[in-house]
This record gives sequence, structure tokens and C-alpha cells, in this order.
Amino acid sequence: MARRSNTNKNIQAKLVLLGDMGTGKTSLVLRFVKGQFSDYQESTIGAAFFTQVLSLNEATIKFDIWDTAGQERYHSLAPMYYRGAAAAIVVYDITSSESFERAKKWVQELQRRGNLNLITFLVANKVDLEEKREVGKEEGELYAKENGFSFLETSAKTAQNVNELFYEIAKKLAKAAPSQTTGMKLHIRQQESGRRFFCCS
Repeated sequence: MARRSNTNKNIQAKLVLLGDMGTGKTSLVLRFVKGQFSDYQESTIGAAFFTQVLSLNEATIKFDIWDTAGQERYHSLAPMYYRGAAAAIVVYDITSSESFERAKKWVQELQRRGNLNLITFLVANKVDLEEKREVGKEEGELYAKENGFSFLETSAKTAQNVNELFYEIAKKLAKAAPSQTTGMKLHIRQQESGRRFFCCS
């Protein structure tokens, strides 16, 4: 493999997914990391951890992805996962206006307690269920715009915009990162994606 020039940045970035239970957070991650989708995805307990590497022209991004549980009883654990994150994806389900309201609460929490430089995406998932839509695209776009972050509609089922989402985040991370190369070199290949479960007693 040809050696990259020294101008190529190696960035390790913590990415956290937040949102209500059943919005498809785990499905989005599994679609991105493994190219897989299951109609019957079990609820995440506490949080699940994945890694994935994306190679751009200007940088190689190693994502450490924390997929948090959406159930209310795990809400108090969330700051442990989003603290120190470089990027956050707040997910809602287009067929549930309740999940959109919960997404707004996550946004407010991130704004109160998060990192000011946090790259945030509001993601409207399940666009394959257009006939059951309760939240209009314009509504999501407007809310994201008012709060100064990016918006994308996705479908983990059909893979619509899933890779685009993570590439957009990677590009923003590469742009924000200092120009000098720091840390260790990463091999530019598909990392074996690990999935480990973390729970509380």
C-alpha cells in the first residue's frame, strides 16, 4: 500500500448517539459499521460500543462510537458517554412526534452540559415509513437550523444517507482538527468492528 504523505491527519474521535428508545440508533450504527439491518433489533442496555475507520483525502478518522440506551431509566448515565465527545448524533423517528420532542430535550441537555465545539447532527430516521410520518422534514430542518447544527433524514433499513451521515461528520472533524499530525498512525483498512455491552448493576 502506498504510504500517505505527512499532511494526512490521524484523528481519533468519540461519537455518541442519543435519542428515544426505538428511534433506530443501533440500526444506524450497525448499518454503518457492518452494512447490516435487522427488523428485530434488541434494546440496548446501558450503552454499546463500536469502532470504525473512515479514510478521507485529508484525514483518517477512527470513530469510537457510543450507542446509548434510549430508555428513561438509563438517562442519568448519558453524561458519562457524551462527556468529551467530539460529535453527537441526536436521533428521532419521523413516525413519532413524541420522539422528536425527546430529541429536543437531548439537544437542550447537550447545549447545557456539552462541549461548545461539539459537532451535532439531528437525524430523522425511518424515512422508509413515509406513509406513517408525523414529523415533517421542514420541522426538523428548521429546529436544527435554529440551534446551529446539521440535519439529515436517514433510513437504516434502506441505508439511505447512513454513510453520508458519518462521512459528513468525518469531514467536519477533519476540518476542525489541527493541521499537524498527532498521535499514532492508524492502518488504513476496515477495522474489525467490536461491539461490547456495558451495563450497570
